[in-house]
Amino acid sequence: MKRLVAAWILAGMALVACGSAVPELTTERIAYLQKKDQNSVVAKTVDRPGSSEPYAKGKPGSTWTTDITDDPKSFNLLHDQDTQTDAVVSGLYDYLLNYDVYTKEWKPELASYEIQVDEKTGTMAVIFTLRDDLYWTTLADPGKRVKVTSDDVIYWYNDIVGDPALQQSGYANEFVQMPDGSKKHIDIKKIDDRSFELLYPRIVAEPEEASNMNFGPRYVFEPLKKAKGVDGVLNLWSVDTNPKTIPSLGPYYIDSYHPGVDVTLVRNPSYWKRDAYGQSVPYIHQIDIKIVPNRETEKLKFLAGELDSFTLRPEDLEDMVNRSPKDYTVYYAGPALSAAFIAWNENPKNLAPKYVRWFTNTKFRQAMSCFFDRSRIINEVYRGLAEPALYAFARANPFFDPSIKEQYTYDPARGRKLLAEIGIRPNNEGLMQDSEGNIVEYDLDVPAENNVSNDIANVFADEMKRVGITIRVHAVPFQTMVDGLMKTYDWQAVLIGLTSSIFPIDGGNVWLSSGNLHLWHPLESKPATPWEAEIDELYWKGFSELDAVKAKAIWDRYQRIILDELPLMYIVYPDSFVAYRNRWGNIRVDTLGAPDMNYVYLKD
Repeated sequence: MKRLVAAWILAGMALVACGSAVPELTTERIAYLQKKDQNSVVAKTVDRPGSSEPYAKGKPGSTWTTDITDDPKSFNLLHDQDTQTDAVVSGLYDYLLNYDVYTKEWKPELASYEIQVDEKTGTMAVIFTLRDDLYWTTLADPGKRVKVTSDDVIYWYNDIVGDPALQQSGYANEFVQMPDGSKKHIDIKKIDDRSFELLYPRIVAEPEEASNMNFGPRYVFEPLKKAKGVDGVLNLWSVDTNPKTIPSLGPYYIDSYHPGVDVTLVRNPSYWKRDAYGQSVPYIHQIDIKIVPNRETEKLKFLAGELDSFTLRPEDLEDMVNRSPKDYTVYYAGPALSAAFIAWNENPKNLAPKYVRWFTNTKFRQAMSCFFDRSRIINEVYRGLAEPALYAFARANPFFDPSIKEQYTYDPARGRKLLAEIGIRPNNEGLMQDSEGNIVEYDLDVPAENNVSNDIANVFADEMKRVGITIRVHAVPFQTMVDGLMKTYDWQAVLIGLTSSIFPIDGGNVWLSSGNLHLWHPLESKPATPWEAEIDELYWKGFSELDAVKAKAIWDRYQRIILDELPLMYIVYPDSFVAYRNRWGNIRVDTLGAPDMNYVYLKD
């Protein structure tokens, strides 16, 4: 499942993975070495990516200080849809499985598993067995330990995520499309207190990814839902709750929250995970999360020693690598896995008819892409430290193919021709006008917290002005943008990002027409266009295709449609640079997930 992020966050690390060591020389590493030769500033950074080699033995204890750009919206896992809330809430939970991006293997986390395939019936079962040392505990009552059982998972699957009234992103993932086009539920069945199975009505290609989940405590949610219904569950654990009362089975508790100031997490001593030497992890015992909405203030706090890491903006790099003396190292993390994008609202709800006509026309979107000068953005906004985002899949995706790339690149003459083909031509004043006499103009919303996005939008607006189209750039608070995209649908165009993903099926809530993050027209009861219908069909074919050659053909076509139809116009993959204080050990950095914060420790 993907979630929305303010675009600059894409330069950071969006996935959690484990392990560390230098991998084979990839295209990303080659690109880095080339940039080192071309750019003396890049040459002063450190390239130390992660891999599956074990981390060094660390020393438990200490406090890590980091920051988020805004207050969390809730302490409830059901509202974990933005990066601020996720930064606070995610430490209370774990997933059943973990995907090691370096070895490309699934590994047990909360549970071991086995897959059983019945060729005769064409069905599949994924059987999970939970660890025997999992407990729900709280800071308020540390002596009370509630055993985590299969009932927690089953209740969460059936009665929380599986209740459409709760409008959870994972609801759609509980169904699989059958060869005849019908949808069938993936049922869950209890085996015993620790074991359960997910029963697939058809064989699927990546059952680990499709089955992986986190979950909350049944002993809290079930009686509350019986007493107060859906509203009671959704209103649970607001930011006014005493966080010490919130159960955790993850590495941390929420200890305290001061609105507009900070959130403090403290280590959960009942957490199950150990390092290769038998020590409990994470090594860090406390995390102080400062609320710093201004990026320049964030940089100043890092330079003053108040933060332990800082994700650099393009304009920060030269200054920060050339400071002397300095107690930090700037690491090159590689190009971002995914890119921010511009999308146009195709949803007729709360949108004037002229915008619906323009934005739903494929040639209009293709023309916008032809007016979009990525090289100018790379040079002016990113100071050369980025590359064009011309692909639908991240490079880490097993179905990434560099030959499948965007064809509607910067070419204003082609853009004018495409507009002319749909009746949009310049009037006597040089302004683009449609066949009904409407001047072509629209609003472009960008996150108010993100100066980089504002700069990108203004470059695009300048390019559009040259062809007679007016774009009005509006800086909007990120949460207001999210509400517009997912609730009111009252917007025209937006510049935003999504968290990166490795597997194509991770994007189901974006690319399936029924998805809640199908941003341009969410939650369609049926595909609004033939191309969306084909995407739906290809997604489910790829979801179940076991033959690698056939699967590649399916996902190749899937990518091609996305890049031709352009519901999302990707911008650039920024080079990512992150500074860490030298006092911390086991620091290795890449956009795949290193460092694994379980193993970062304070050196002597």
